[in-house]
Amino acid sequence: MTEATPEKFDQLIVGNRPEEAEAIEQERAVAMAALQRSEDHFRLIAENTRDLICLLDLAENYLYASPSYEAALGHRSADLIGQHCGSIVHPSDEQIFKKTLAMAASHRHGASAEIRYRHQNGAWLLFELVANLIRDDQGQAQKILAICRDISERKQAEEEFQQLAAFPRFNPNPSLAFSSDGVLTYFNEAALAMANSLEKHHPKDILPLNTPMLVKRCLATGQKIPRLDTSMQGRTFSWSFFPIAASQAVHCYAEEITERLNLESQLRQSQKMESVGQLAAGVAHDFNNILTIIQGHACLVLNQQDLQPRMAESLKQISAAAERAATLTQQLLMFSRKQLMQPQLLNLNEVIRDVSKMLRTLLGEQINLQVTTARALPMIFADPGMMEQVIVNLAVNARDAISNGGSLAISTETLEIEADQVQRHAEARPGDFVCLKVADDGCGMSPETLARIFEPFFTTKEVGKGTGLGLATVYGIVQQHQGWIEVSSKLGEGTTFEIFFPASSKAQEDAEGDSAGKSVPGGEETILVVEDEPALRELVKEVLERYGYRILEAATGAQALGVWEQHRDKIDLLLTDMMMPEGISGRELAVRVLADKPGLKVIYTSGYSVDTIGEDFKFKEGQNYLQKPYQPPVLAQMVRASLDN
Repeated sequence: MTEATPEKFDQLIVGNRPEEAEAIEQERAVAMAALQRSEDHFRLIAENTRDLICLLDLAENYLYASPSYEAALGHRSADLIGQHCGSIVHPSDEQIFKKTLAMAASHRHGASAEIRYRHQNGAWLLFELVANLIRDDQGQAQKILAICRDISERKQAEEEFQQLAAFPRFNPNPSLAFSSDGVLTYFNEAALAMANSLEKHHPKDILPLNTPMLVKRCLATGQKIPRLDTSMQGRTFSWSFFPIAASQAVHCYAEEITERLNLESQLRQSQKMESVGQLAAGVAHDFNNILTIIQGHACLVLNQQDLQPRMAESLKQISAAAERAATLTQQLLMFSRKQLMQPQLLNLNEVIRDVSKMLRTLLGEQINLQVTTARALPMIFADPGMMEQVIVNLAVNARDAISNGGSLAISTETLEIEADQVQRHAEARPGDFVCLKVADDGCGMSPETLARIFEPFFTTKEVGKGTGLGLATVYGIVQQHQGWIEVSSKLGEGTTFEIFFPASSKAQEDAEGDSAGKSVPGGEETILVVEDEPALRELVKEVLERYGYRILEAATGAQALGVWEQHRDKIDLLLTDMMMPEGISGRELAVRVLADKPGLKVIYTSGYSVDTIGEDFKFKEGQNYLQKPYQPPVLAQMVRASLDN
């Protein structure tokens, strides 16, 4: 059909009859009206669309630019007419822009590309360009039609979506998604890796029971399930479910919490042991005061002349019982880490060699003792006696766990604990350590027993065959030496204790020999005795007066300062308990009187507590520190030695 144009209608009118000309004129009017309506429609579209519409000549100059150029880019349409269309294109996009127009000229269906255009304010906005070549009826190229749509927001949304999509994909913890009917629709690599670590081929094989029901409940209630723990193959996993109402889906996140639960358990155990230790220390302190009184008076009576044999024997039994009680309180103090410790540089191998002979007798012939010591073992800073007690207590514990023959292996080695290894135990830390390992092939322990072995007075032995303080004492000694213990045990397979002590880089120092006098002379010096326990203070006074000393006494630090003000010139020695009421400790009392009289001799005594004295305080047991309970001759010997030095 031939297109109706005004020129063609004029040709038809010429030479026709009037009635035919009138009909042609009417048809012309109808066509012109339709053409006008079409132009109006296209003009409305071009002037009101948000897309950029332009016509370019074949030299790529603007012939027409829609009003949207001003709304989108701030450029007036009239200012663009005649300009080259590349004048507002980003320099980096010029080549792809030219290539797109060239492709539009050579392709029937046009070409497209993403191009950045400069806004009037200097900003760059991203547009999607679609270019097409317009041809005439003969197929000759006439113009280029270019339509551009602002995709800046869409591009930003796509980037944000990609970032969000990357979060679950690269999340080191398992991430999963479920449809509304509970079907697993997505899982990341971490979820698959967790399933594989459990020897499963798909994450659906490790999901909590009734997962579809949980998903439906989440969507029905709109409530999340923040934590659901499951166990598989001795490992614990925590699952969290979050409903996404907009998409009728549920997102799920999982993590393994086995190690965290173990550390939390160890921390709770450590805190419990610390609390029990504080209680044990307080009980031991009070017991030591009482035992000092019992032993002291028993000793005084035993030294009387013409003592009946029966009475002497009873007093000896009293004294022996007090000694045994003192041993128990010493173990309590070791457990609570408040026992006086005299550390020195020592080689743990030498301690093991010294004690191994006693161990062979202790273990008996049915148990084979194997000792393997590492060469070039570093020194540790430790109390030799306490190290012996650790080894003996562990050996005794192993002996009782072995029946009908077995073996006990004691070994040492040097270990460097790396930062990534400290998570295996709550008290572990990086550094160089000496490890003492004591392993037996005895009956082993259940997990329930293993969790309580360091509690004081806990024992699985029959009544009368154990106090329950052996391992508690080991625990306290190790803690006091800044170490830690790791224990592994299985029923029927035995138990292994690994004890870690910080290694020292210093060379071994020469030990100072102790000398004790064969007799205990007395004197006439004046001694200020400060003790809040009345019976004990009276005992100390009586003992020292028997040795000829003049005694001044006080029940508290405040009273002692009052006595000092009246008799400072006469007092030769201060004998004070460390723990006293009314806010002035033995150390604070000594500091005050020493400031007034620097040459004064001071002896400290206590039922416990090195840490109450302070790390910066220098003292040595047997010279200026007297551990309770003590015998009267020991008290007299220290007083004389202190006055003579």
